[in-house]
Amino acid sequence: DWAGQADTVTATAARRAAVAEAVESVFDEYRQTYGCRRIAHVLNTERGMPVSVGTVADVMRERGLVAVQPRAYKTTTQADPDAEHPTDAIGRDFTADAPGARLVGDITYLRTGQGWLYLATVIDLCTRMVVGWAIADHMRASLVVDTLKMASDGGYLAPCAVFHSDRGSQYTSDAFASCCTTLGVTRSMGRTGVCFDNAAAESWFATLKNEMYHRHWFPTHARARHAVAEYIE
Repeated sequence: DWAGQADTVTATAARRAAVAEAVESVFDEYRQTYGCRRIAHVLNTERGMPVSVGTVADVMRERGLVAVQPRAYKTTTQADPDAEHPTDAIGRDFTADAPGARLVGDITYLRTGQGWLYLATVIDLCTRMVVGWAIADHMRASLVVDTLKMASDGGYLAPCAVFHSDRGSQYTSDAFASCCTTLGVTRSMGRTGVCFDNAAAESWFATLKNEMYHRHWFPTHARARHAVAEYIE
């Protein structure tokens, strides 16, 4: 009868509205980076809401939810051909049994209205935390020295820690080598231009740019510094 049909329509509309709200909630929770497949997976496995990928895709289209896509970024690695290079002690094994034992680092660029900024990080392979970072308008060796000192000052370096990087001139510099010696850190380096040799560090930068940097325009250095600090900390 008409009343029964109306009840069915109302129930269907209510479920559709609930699904739409859940889709938007997951989309926002994951910083607008999840597409229909990943959102459907979260709803099915974590939220107890059976829903198809197609339904999620329809909701996203109706509500104008477009996932931010990763963008390629240029390398900042400038190797010093005359520098001595430590061996690769990581060998693409980006795991660690204990915090502070094995760490990776890299540098990336950030464009602002006042020119380029350069962000350097130290990431713990056990906890996946950024335990040291520095941002500046230059790529001198002091940039990476400051990141390792921050990690040390925070108590994030274990005795005989291994720090892995690419062969950028900052990491092969005498200043950085001296810093590592002082802190009791063993240096490890991948090959120049082979991204897989430092994949953990580069992956973190890709996530930063996908989730935060590419979604905003930073007119000043100060704005960019604040956004990076907020994202990391």
